[in-house]
Amino acid sequence: MARLAQTAGLTDIQQEILSTVRDFVDKEIIPVATELEHRDEYPQAIVDGLKELGLFGLMIPEEYGGLGESLLTYALCVEEIARGWMSVSGIINTHFIVAYMLKQHGTQEQKDHFLPRMAAGDIRGAFSMSEPGLGSDVSAITSKAVKDGDEYVLNGQKMWLTNGGTSSLVAVLVRSDEGHPEGTAPHKSMTTFLVEKEPGFGEVRPGLTIPGKIDKMGYKGVDTTELIMDGLRIPADRVLGGVTGRGFYQMMDGVEVGRVNVAARGCGVAQRAFELGVQYAQQRHTFGKPIAQHQAIQFKLAEMATKVEAAHAMMVNAARKKDSGERNDLEAGMAKYLASEYCKEVVEDAFRIHGGYGFSKEYEIERLYREAPMLLIGEGTAEIQKMIIGRRLLEEYRFQG
Repeated sequence: MARLAQTAGLTDIQQEILSTVRDFVDKEIIPVATELEHRDEYPQAIVDGLKELGLFGLMIPEEYGGLGESLLTYALCVEEIARGWMSVSGIINTHFIVAYMLKQHGTQEQKDHFLPRMAAGDIRGAFSMSEPGLGSDVSAITSKAVKDGDEYVLNGQKMWLTNGGTSSLVAVLVRSDEGHPEGTAPHKSMTTFLVEKEPGFGEVRPGLTIPGKIDKMGYKGVDTTELIMDGLRIPADRVLGGVTGRGFYQMMDGVEVGRVNVAARGCGVAQRAFELGVQYAQQRHTFGKPIAQHQAIQFKLAEMATKVEAAHAMMVNAARKKDSGERNDLEAGMAKYLASEYCKEVVEDAFRIHGGYGFSKEYEIERLYREAPMLLIGEGTAEIQKMIIGRRLLEEYRFQG
């Protein structure tokens, strides 16, 4: 049977990478994902396997020990991984965003110090923008860095760190008023710090505490945490790019590629939901025949497959636009918005096809039904995406009256 969401124009190397990842997902992730998810257990064996495959260095340049692949290749790999278990793609994604920010904005010393070990998977990355009272308003950040000699002292509380416990490097966005007079626009007085720490929970370095995991409805296995800074001292050479005041732009660049990643995750989860729905529809009999032969179910399958195809096409377009060097915030916003909304709808339709069994934890669709909602809010809600899309459309279609 032909698979949905095929991508035209891939090189032989890209096809080989995707084939390898797909085999790994089918053999090593799908058979154990639901059991691990129900136990909220970190998938250490799976992560070790991805490390062996070189996935942690997929987009890191070859000169630093990575594979030097494109955003498209990365997004297609994420789509496959999320098809197996979305939480695993989250472990990869935050690492990837930090590596991308270092590659694009880091000093040469920072690149030389971090990227080779990130490519090998020996350093795992996480990044932190949000705060307990922040929501989508990044300009309202209250965490602060104050210059003290050759160091900065950081204080504040951050929220929703994926890989907060297992990471050993966190890119943290805080206010830094030094060099930025009162009245400076909030986004021009923010700085990204590269904070090294020990993996684990509790006080992971002097002045830095990672409380225990946040208990979540879904997206289990991967650790999501807070981060508390209380007199945390960071050397000045760990300011990303070496200059304060650029953190907002650096983070937004990372989030932009992160939105392509979330779109890819939505595509992967939707694909798996369709696979489960179409298989169950051919196995389940009512009124003397498989329910797949009932017109109502065929209509539902047709709608699901069309949504999978549409979301995949938009995700691929956004990744290719970024790879070309062009601005892609419009395409990334559209892809993230459509893929996450369609993912929710496809998962719900597969859930409905399963009937009462979909409510049972014995069936995989129950897990997907709890995971899909996270994509509606990750890397910006639907409302935030619509704001981005609307503003960019007004730029492109400015009325000349």
